[in-house]
Amino acid sequence: MATTSTRNAPAKKKSARKYSPAASKEVKTEIEAMKQGKLKSGKSGKKVTDPKQAIAIGLSKARKEGKKVPPNPNES
Repeated sequence: MATTSTRNAPAKKKSARKYSPAASKEVKTEIEAMKQGKLKSGKSGKKVTDPKQAIAIGLSKARKEGKKVPPNPNES
């Protein structure tokens, strides 16, 4: 009879953060601006209503400021 003991199981590997806390704060700021109706799109200046677009704007600003954020997969 086999026992299901986790005593000898390998320890879980901790993964590094993909985004820095500063980048998360930048995204949070942009989300709040969107909810207040103050967030505008880049060139056209239209009001942003999509949360995904607000997140993208926050990550873009974080990248420009040199915070720890993975590169944009859509840019080569």
